[in-house]
Amino acid sequence: MIPAGNSKQNIDRFSGFQNEYDRFRPEAPPIIVSLLSNYLGGKPSTVADIGCGTGLSTFLWKDAADSVVGIEPNPDMLSKATEKLGQDSSIQSVSFQQGYSTQLPFDSGSVDIITCSQSFHWMEPAGTLQEIARCLRPGGVFAAYDCDWPLVLQADIENRYNRLITSADSLLAELQPEGERAHKWDKEGHLARIQGSGHFTFAREIVFHNTETCDAARYVGLMLSQGGLQSVLKLGSTLLNEGIAEFTAAVEDYFEGRTLPVMISYRMRLGIK
Repeated sequence: MIPAGNSKQNIDRFSGFQNEYDRFRPEAPPIIVSLLSNYLGGKPSTVADIGCGTGLSTFLWKDAADSVVGIEPNPDMLSKATEKLGQDSSIQSVSFQQGYSTQLPFDSGSVDIITCSQSFHWMEPAGTLQEIARCLRPGGVFAAYDCDWPLVLQADIENRYNRLITSADSLLAELQPEGERAHKWDKEGHLARIQGSGHFTFAREIVFHNTETCDAARYVGLMLSQGGLQSVLKLGSTLLNEGIAEFTAAVEDYFEGRTLPVMISYRMRLGIK
């Protein structure tokens, strides 16, 4: 039973492409650990990563906290996270479980840091922030952080990327009845919602960057891992095929078989209880 306030459409949006998501999406950069631990005032005992997906943002904390719990509502994404955990017996601090942002499996005041990486915009914010505040200890830290899409590369390619994502969203509006569509809250409103919730004594936005290596296959894969585009493809539509092919060709021409450093920009919205 999905708790009230959670959207089945939002949860199901990520079904079936956990492998592509895990292969192509960026890993959370180490600076997140140092930033949040500093705001906490020391090493966290318990970290919760909500909407953790395949664990890309959860394993980041494996050596930086005593207990790290990834919470994920989607069975496919959760299965990939637990599969990865099972492949490394040296990781003792990390665990995963199915759960929802408005009904977290923690005692009140028991968690030091709670994160949402690329996920808070899929959660009903009022109920989620209330539950996060319940779980955080006094002085505990909440952080929602996201990449800026697309990754920094080249103007023509980035324009093509943005057109594809816009086209995917428009197609979903045509192909899916309104009651079957996923709903996302705008990321630009995260900070105002944190500030306006009344649960936090301090809030701010932090902007930072990271660099990862990327080849043409990964850059195209990042585009194909976007939920809206995946939703169109799962509906069986071929209307994006030409645009995807043209985007792929442009990316391959740019990379010319090379693996290059690519900048990833992040925006973190942070609140301290």
